[in-house]
Amino acid sequence: MTKDKKTLTSAFGAPIGNDLNTVTAGARGPALMQDVHLLEKLSHFDRERIPERVVHAKGTGAYGYFEVTADVTQYTKAAFLSEIGKKTDLFVRFSTVGGEKGSADAERDPRGFAIKFYTEEGNYDMTGNNTPVFFIRDPLKFPDFIHTQKRDPATNLKSPTMAWDFWSLTPESMHQVTVLFSDRGTPATFRNMNGYSSHTYKWYNAKGEYYWVQYHFKTDQGIKNLSGPEAAEMCGKNPDHATADLRNAIEAGDYPSWTLEMQILSPEDVADFGWDIFDITKVWPHKEVPPITVGKMVLNRNPENYFAEVEQAAFNPSNLVPGIGVSPDKMLQGRLFSYHDTHLHRLGPNYHLIPVNQPKHAPEQNYQRDGSMRVDHNGGGGPNYWPNSYHGPAPDNISNEPYIPLEGVGGRHEFTHPNDDFVQPGTLYGTVMSDQDRTHLINNILGSMESVPTPIQLRQCALFYLTHEDYGTRVAEGLGLDMTEVKRLASMTQEERVAATQL
Repeated sequence: MTKDKKTLTSAFGAPIGNDLNTVTAGARGPALMQDVHLLEKLSHFDRERIPERVVHAKGTGAYGYFEVTADVTQYTKAAFLSEIGKKTDLFVRFSTVGGEKGSADAERDPRGFAIKFYTEEGNYDMTGNNTPVFFIRDPLKFPDFIHTQKRDPATNLKSPTMAWDFWSLTPESMHQVTVLFSDRGTPATFRNMNGYSSHTYKWYNAKGEYYWVQYHFKTDQGIKNLSGPEAAEMCGKNPDHATADLRNAIEAGDYPSWTLEMQILSPEDVADFGWDIFDITKVWPHKEVPPITVGKMVLNRNPENYFAEVEQAAFNPSNLVPGIGVSPDKMLQGRLFSYHDTHLHRLGPNYHLIPVNQPKHAPEQNYQRDGSMRVDHNGGGGPNYWPNSYHGPAPDNISNEPYIPLEGVGGRHEFTHPNDDFVQPGTLYGTVMSDQDRTHLINNILGSMESVPTPIQLRQCALFYLTHEDYGTRVAEGLGLDMTEVKRLASMTQEERVAATQL
């Protein structure tokens, strides 16, 4: 029996024609502000939790510095990267993504890796994760994805069915799902994991030339992960183990550090590059784009008050400095709006005045006034408008970015790049992982999927099979599924698979 079809609408009842693709200028973006559905969806999502963060609620942080170790002035004019040996103060917040504030540090989850550089040109925030890829590539899907990582609205329990239903309906998630359910999904400590920008950013130099870049903060302590059983034991034994480890190490003078490596592509390089550089579900293979070492980050001071310095720390990918810009990556474009909007909701319109968020070496000089918790001199008696005749702060065109070419028809474009979503995770499974890595991956997935309804198991195993035949076969056999049916589903288009496995 077919249930009555319901039409998706806006909050005010207007029908929605497409809920999977953000309105962009051409297929590759950037996003257009006229996408009122995206703005409504993200702004509502940003206000769903009061007062803890809607994501990255559980976290810890520390102060330190970044030191430049290589000349990168040919790529960027950012002042804090302008000379070898230059040091810049910073604050870092590590976190789990999906768990609540009281969740365990060892839960299977990506880890947030956010850095606030206090530069002489203002604060620069690098808001990354411990994985180089993500589950989705369009911000319109983000609220839905995070809902699947939270609690079932009916039972208030975590639901593997919600998570696997979404992932099985979203093939682009295969790369990150494979990373998450490997032992990399449960880092041993915050000190023993890497940090990545994940997104592509733009660097531009004093000549107005620009480059596309990705950040890789490689831990100098070495990568260490927990196996599934070890992580489960740690959750019960010490749910705050990683928080304590970071604080205790710094207190003992064992300062953790990371080496920054950059992948850099010129606009000319991109024309012949095999991957879409603005697709966050893909990596730039190191053989094709060898990273260069740029500097070192060291953490050497603990916060004095958790609430004031960690809970109220607010990172925002739109906090940029001259020499660094954004790319048309759709997920990044959505974050430019959503992070600031979330902070306005959670901390108020003057959250930039909280000491941990203040620009320490470039005082605020603008015409924003008033609002709740305005605790400074509020601009004094100076004008609150521009232009003015009273020598107020004026724009400086040396801060302008070089233009990038854009083209295309505005609309909700589907992703059309020819690279499929199974090649890179297939290489990760079949070539990069060891036999032990693969065994742990399979066991972690089986433990998570055992209670999921069979149609969803079949649909997901078809995606595993398309990624790597051994991958799909081992998961399917572990779940007791019919391999003939898995192969049949794998031979279908995604639309046919979805239709064949509806609950």
